[in-house]
Amino acid sequence: MAYKIIFSFLIAFCFVCYFYSFYILFTLETNNINSSKCHFGPNDSLNSIMVIIKIILRARSISGRPEGPYRAVESADALITQDFEGVDTLDKLFVHAVKRFSKAPCLGTREVLSEEEEKQPNGKIFKKLVLGDYSWMTYEEVNQAVESFGSGLAALGQCNTIAIFCETRAEWMITAQACFRRNFPLVTLYATLGEDAVAYGLNQCGATHLITSTELLRTKLKNVLSAVQSGLQHVIYAGSGEVCNADYPQSLDMHSMQEVMELGAKPENLSKEYEKPTASDLAVVMYTSGSTGKPKGVKMQHSNLIAGMAGQCQRIPGLGSQDTYIAYLPLAHVLELTAEISCVSYGCRLGYSSPHTLTDQSSKIKIGAKGDCSVLKPTLIAAVPEIMDRICKNVNGKLREMSVVQRTLFKVGYNYKLQKVSQGADSAVCNMLFFKRVNLLLGGCVRLMLSGGAPLSASTQRFMNVCFCPVAVGYGLTETCGAGTISEFSDYSTGRVGAPLICSEIKLRDWPEGGYTSQDKPHPRGEILIGGPNVAMGYFGSEAEGENDNFWVDEAGQRWFCTGDVGQVHPDGCLQIVDRKKDLVKLQAGEYVSLGKVESALKNSPLIDNICVYASSDQNYLISFVVPNQKQMTELAKKNGIEGEWEELCNHTKMEEEVVKVIKEIAVTSKLERFEVPQKICLSSEAWTPETGLVTDAFKLKRKELKNHYIKDIERLYGAI
Repeated sequence: MAYKIIFSFLIAFCFVCYFYSFYILFTLETNNINSSKCHFGPNDSLNSIMVIIKIILRARSISGRPEGPYRAVESADALITQDFEGVDTLDKLFVHAVKRFSKAPCLGTREVLSEEEEKQPNGKIFKKLVLGDYSWMTYEEVNQAVESFGSGLAALGQCNTIAIFCETRAEWMITAQACFRRNFPLVTLYATLGEDAVAYGLNQCGATHLITSTELLRTKLKNVLSAVQSGLQHVIYAGSGEVCNADYPQSLDMHSMQEVMELGAKPENLSKEYEKPTASDLAVVMYTSGSTGKPKGVKMQHSNLIAGMAGQCQRIPGLGSQDTYIAYLPLAHVLELTAEISCVSYGCRLGYSSPHTLTDQSSKIKIGAKGDCSVLKPTLIAAVPEIMDRICKNVNGKLREMSVVQRTLFKVGYNYKLQKVSQGADSAVCNMLFFKRVNLLLGGCVRLMLSGGAPLSASTQRFMNVCFCPVAVGYGLTETCGAGTISEFSDYSTGRVGAPLICSEIKLRDWPEGGYTSQDKPHPRGEILIGGPNVAMGYFGSEAEGENDNFWVDEAGQRWFCTGDVGQVHPDGCLQIVDRKKDLVKLQAGEYVSLGKVESALKNSPLIDNICVYASSDQNYLISFVVPNQKQMTELAKKNGIEGEWEELCNHTKMEEEVVKVIKEIAVTSKLERFEVPQKICLSSEAWTPETGLVTDAFKLKRKELKNHYIKDIERLYGAI
């Protein structure tokens, strides 16, 4: 008994000492902050007021009316069209970077040393990669590769349109720059698109050349190429390994990328003159991910992309050659394409990665080996919310495994820094004591993160701001070249997407059916319209089909796009997305339900990895399809005395009932109305990935495909409660 008392006393003593040292450090930190405060003299009062006004007012209505249009205060008089004077095409932008940073590292790739098979606890065999360090091409070396590859493409003949169906890698960027330089329109297709969608895109755009990888050539393209009737002549593949020509239509000429570069490097080909693009030439036809049906090809001119990136770069403080960007999102997505080109234009290093090798815990990284972030140590990361949600849940999962003392200390540090962050400050003490190890998940050097592609939940945004670094949230569409709004990195409010970029302006259009008007209080609301030089030229091949109705030109010659999203503008000019017209469903009793709003609230549960809420207008309640977190679900099953394999647990009626109980608890804390709460659910044992065809590459739900996939469950769940 005496030993237990002494042991308990020692633990308590250590606990008190730790907290006392913690208090001393906080006191020192506060004193340091207080001693370094700025003091304005009598002559500085006007300047201080102007600084405060600039911080508060980020955009204003240039018409003075609540519907706008709203512009950033920096571009209230005129929207910006270029970042660098005279640099009005994408090829000029890259040449401008090469001149400034010729010897600096540009594109980096990790060599695959070997592949190994690793047996999992459930008996499954997964392939794991053993990767080396990053090897780098300088800006000048990339420029030479671009020149050779472009010359080789031209030497093959009849370069009407170049299509690329390839994973994110250095060869993708080299291909894009070669097309920009030679004025070959580049058609981009997601590497995760289904076979029918790929064939549709290739047939519609009429590409003569297709750039791909050996892996995709051996898998997805094997059946697609025979269905392409558009005049495709050449298939060029990047990557190692041999390709058997007999496996593909005999009308196609197959070439490795290296062969095309060698062809282009011949003096007789390099010396040939070619026509360079102008700002009004078509640069990219970017096929959307097809979340609402067949993918559409968005036509982007050089001037559209140049303007959009000028706006984006203005919101990234300190962007320069000291930065390293990790490139892992699909380059066929406008967020990743513009992020990479923007970084290159400022001399950053681009290290290529993939979601399967991003961190030490990624699915293709061997246990004990280092993921790409640990090796590259990036300073800049762009991410879709799904990636940030996974990071957040991963860290919280580790916290639940810690002792009560450790969890308590982390919570104290988290809450303290959260308070500091909300005041626009930081906490070096908390970063050192609590968040240093957490930061190592992403390499330990990340200074800024940009979220885009879908709404980011407030809880995840706060968590990333506290545990990692400032997070800016962007809003844009493929149709606006990814540009619309980006929040300031110093703006720690949540739920908002920032003020209009200096290249664009925003209007609100009344939507009475949904109950949104510019006269709403406390903030004007309505359907979001984006205008500016960054707005694309419409959809490819749809001029006679009426599909370009969402694009129009006003009396002043300004291009506009109707987004279909509903937003509200705050007094400081920042935008908040509050709804989406296509997500609004009317129930049998007349209530309107925003499916996206409900999903966003329920995804805050650690039990839910993903969720799709479904509503039928002839029913009076919601149902949902849920991908549960395996660890949390297994623990819940044990508490209820339920055993079985993962698929059996997900098909168990009792587990459906238990998850519904959890959903109802979250709904209460999230202040959802009763009619907004799913009354029945279907549990999915299979995760929704772009490969399943149920979500896009940005992990947006494909509602039509999900409905078709779960049609039998919908019929089952819409029985009597």
